[in-house]
Parts: sequence; structure tokens; C-alpha cells
Amino acid sequence: MDTQLTALRTTLSHNDVLLKILERTAALTLPHWYLTAGCLFQTVWNVVTNRPPTHGIKDYDVFYFDDTDLSWKAEDIAIRAGREAFSDLSADVEIRNEARVHLWYEQKFGVPRPPHDSVESAIDSFASTTCCLGVRLEADGRWRVYAPHGLADVFNLVVRPNPVLAPREVYEAKAERWRQEWPELRVLEWPAHRREGLVPSTSRKNG
Repeated sequence: MDTQLTALRTTLSHNDVLLKILERTAALTLPHWYLTAGCLFQTVWNVVTNRPPTHGIKDYDVFYFDDTDLSWKAEDIAIRAGREAFSDLSADVEIRNEARVHLWYEQKFGVPRPPHDSVESAIDSFASTTCCLGVRLEADGRWRVYAPHGLADVFNLVVRPNPVLAPREVYEAKAERWRQEWPELRVLEWPAHRREGLVPSTSRKNG
């Protein structure tokens, strides 16, 4: 795994925008944060397929977890701080407190969902296991990587379903969009023996 982590850092370092977002997010001192979703695995896809590092990346998602203050006002302060920190970058950076997701989820998606208990649990609910990846920069400059399903699929361009929360149609819609940008992807089919999920993948788009 250490070899994979070294390869991940080397590969992601091709994306200068991503590195700046990591550094500036660390300076915001958000609690329990990760840069996550499409900006990570899509950077890897781009480097592996010899595309520009930022090709096809729609936005950069920063998840943090603060259950000590679930008010919109507190989250908005973090969002505004990020907006100022990233104002000179040609990138859409979205900052969200994953402790608040259950408060607005039903209104947006039509079904309730239990509260997340960490950023990791939010990442775990992405539509594809390939998406389940988070990186943050620690105070001492080290990278902390959360990759519960490993990194082999990311580097091998495999998109694997994660039928934890996401319904089949969400997974297939995302996979089809990704395949239009990266036709080299090998998209695995939704498992026939699993029942359809009842709620969309998670709080964010995951790329």
C-alpha cells in the first residue's frame, strides 16, 4: 500500500490546482476535512491516459465534519472563507459540512437519510467504490489518504459500483458521463443480486 500511496501523491502532484487547494484548505483549519471525489480520481485518470491533469474535472469538493455547530451560519462562514482563499484559482471549490447533510437531504432528494458520523462515512456512500477517496494535508506537511477500497481500480481505470445508498440509475448515469470524457474506462455492471437503493449517492456529486 505504501507504494500505491507514493504513486498517488506523485500522480496527483501533476495537478497544480489540486495542490494549491490542498495547501489553502489546510490553512483554513477546517475540522476533520478531506479533499475528495472527482478531482482526485479524475486527475489520476488524466495522468494515466496522457491528458491534461485538469481535463474533465468539474469541481473540487472539500468535505469537513463539525457536529458542534449545525447551523447554516457556521457552514456559510467556512464557505465564504474558502471563496476568498480560492478566489484567484480557475476552479470551482465547494466546501460542505457533512455533519449537516441530514438536515437538508430529504428536502432536496425526497427521502430522509441518517446523519453522517464522519467525513469518512460520507465518502463511503459514493456511487462507485472507485470514488471513495479522500486526501488532506496535515500540519506537518504529510498527506493523509483515505482509500477504504484501495487504489488499484483508480489506477487501472475500473469503475466499480458501490450499492450502499446510490440507486442503480445514479451509478449508471455517472459512469456514462465519465466514459464520455475517458472512453478507456472499464465500467462494471451493477450487481443483479443487490436490491435497488432508495436514496441518491451522498451529499455531493462525487465528480
